[in-house]
Amino acid sequence: MKNEIICLGHKIKVFSTSGNYDLIQGETLPDVPGPPPHYHALLSETFYVLDGMMEFLVNGESVVLQKGDSIDLPPHTVHTFKTIGDSPSRYLNIHSPKGFLSFFNEFGIDAAEHNAFQKSVDPTVISAVIDQAVIFDMHLVKA
Repeated sequence: MKNEIICLGHKIKVFSTSGNYDLIQGETLPDVPGPPPHYHALLSETFYVLDGMMEFLVNGESVVLQKGDSIDLPPHTVHTFKTIGDSPSRYLNIHSPKGFLSFFNEFGIDAAEHNAFQKSVDPTVISAVIDQAVIFDMHLVKA
């Protein structure tokens, strides 16, 4: 996997870990939608905000995080997120146990590739994510 990719409009930097978790640093621009509302049956997920402000929708409730805040999302927690305000958000994202990087590997576009952002949000990519998300323990739910 490339170290830096664009996945569904989000800039993702992948870090190698020796533990049983995946670690990425994400950057999301204002007005870029988050992933569709979803839950993971087997994975726990944690976000730690490095810069900016983010709004999470967690089991139907809005939770706003700013720099220095974190949120823990146990299995079966329906969630999505977006950047709020005029500045990009930067965050650390952990999936445990290890394995969700395969989603980014499947759908991410090398950040160095020409028009990577546009390619990452192409309707064919979005359709593939919707069709294949469950393979990656990403169970989509209607908002």
